Amino acid sequence: MTRPVALTRDKGWYRERNSLAFQVLRVRKARRTHVSNKAKNTPVRYRITKRTVPARLKETLQPALLPLAAGEQGAHSHHNGVAKLNGGFADSAFADNKQRPVHRWVPWIAGFSSEFVRDAFTRYLPGNRPEAAVVLDPFCGVGTTLVEALRCGHDAVGFEINPYPALASRAKCEAAAVSPAQLNQYILKFEDYMRAPEAAGDSASAPEHFRSRIPFFGPRAEAKVLKALRFINRLRVPPIHDLFELAFGSVMVNVSNYSYEPSLSSRPAVGKPTQDDAPVAESIVVKLLAMKSDVAWFREELERLPRQPIGRVIQDNFLNALHHLDPGSVDLIVTSPPYLNNYHYVRNTRPQLFWLGFVRKPSELKRLEIENFGKYWQTVRDLEKVALDFEHPALERLLAQMRGVSVERGTYGGPGWANYAASYFNDMNRFCRVVGQVLKRDGRAVIVVGNSILQGVEIAVDNILSDLAARHGLTTENIHIVRQKRVGASIVSSSVRQGARTTAKLYESAVVLRRT
Repeated sequence: MTRPVALTRDKGWYRERNSLAFQVLRVRKARRTHVSNKAKNTPVRYRITKRTVPARLKETLQPALLPLAAGEQGAHSHHNGVAKLNGGFADSAFADNKQRPVHRWVPWIAGFSSEFVRDAFTRYLPGNRPEAAVVLDPFCGVGTTLVEALRCGHDAVGFEINPYPALASRAKCEAAAVSPAQLNQYILKFEDYMRAPEAAGDSASAPEHFRSRIPFFGPRAEAKVLKALRFINRLRVPPIHDLFELAFGSVMVNVSNYSYEPSLSSRPAVGKPTQDDAPVAESIVVKLLAMKSDVAWFREELERLPRQPIGRVIQDNFLNALHHLDPGSVDLIVTSPPYLNNYHYVRNTRPQLFWLGFVRKPSELKRLEIENFGKYWQTVRDLEKVALDFEHPALERLLAQMRGVSVERGTYGGPGWANYAASYFNDMNRFCRVVGQVLKRDGRAVIVVGNSILQGVEIAVDNILSDLAARHGLTTENIHIVRQKRVGASIVSSSVRQGARTTAKLYESAVVLRRT
């Protein structure tokens, strides 16, 4: 069992105790899925108090633009006259972020590396710009693009429909406004609270409508979880509250009877024992101490800039972007839409959504599933045949081929998966239209996508994205193969996805679009 972490007050704590930029208390409304634009979507310029205390953590930066060996950036194939190039960008794998300050706060299955994002900035945002650039991530997830944009002095805008990763992005954008000493004060209060005996009438209960196949927490662990949440819910300084919520959300599965494998599974299902008890307070404190160190580093990074950038997180579907952004206002988009692999982001964050109070009923969770980009197989498989909203003969042929696979299995066979693919590309077509509307003339979009194999049918998502972009005033400059990986059994060999055997390989590519 992890021993309790002993905390000491930082030198100078008494001097800095009132220096937090967010001392104005704000009574937060009860958590709900719909969040007021005024509360969540208003850009805030964070004033940073100058500090002389050096940050504990330093990052050694690698060159952002990786050199290519002779012949490395050779043509892989062509599509409509556009060369597919091997390499040319830093590796997009998100795993590189797990040890990097701020990026490491939340374990996340998807996304791309911070080096990849900085590589895109180096290529498409000249350093001698007369004014700050606006960087957009339409699917910002846990905020990799936003953090790197702020570090480089660019204004950052992110869209995220799922409240939990939206919390992560918002907490990271707010981080530079938090005093590490003030955060340390709250960590000390939290530790004292968790050690103290329960007060009379100080009780709470698990989310009423949250269900799991086995008890999500062991009984002793759940008592500690509820006590921790009581403390967190009483915090009234928004950036501090967000950091505590995020710390809880990032460790809660580790202290539960479930685990990410990478999808959420019960521990017994993957050969692990259940946990009657767990080091709840200790796990949260360890995470908060890492956050405190990273906050100091992030503040120091932004203090070096001649101008303090603005970070903005909008909890909405990007297809509604023109409700929040002016047309032609974005210089560069760096993003990765959900892949056509049915990874269920909503269901895999269901524990955080319920226990943090973002959703209270299954109907609210269902609405998030339906509004998610690309939908999910589970939400469209039982519909009548989903038709494409646009003409694309090659894609139509692939969908027809898919619909003919395992017909006897009904919606669990090809017809259900063809509905999912058609819904995905209908949203992709709408995405391209909005990208063309929000980008400035000659602005770029770097979009990381992966090919897919459904029912044994390979779908080159990058090629289709390039075709759809051309319909909306976007020219494909390049398609870079940034990562090749082995075929995963969970993608091509499961009972619901496997059709005819295939030798196709999964890969990721960066499609570079320019608004003409």
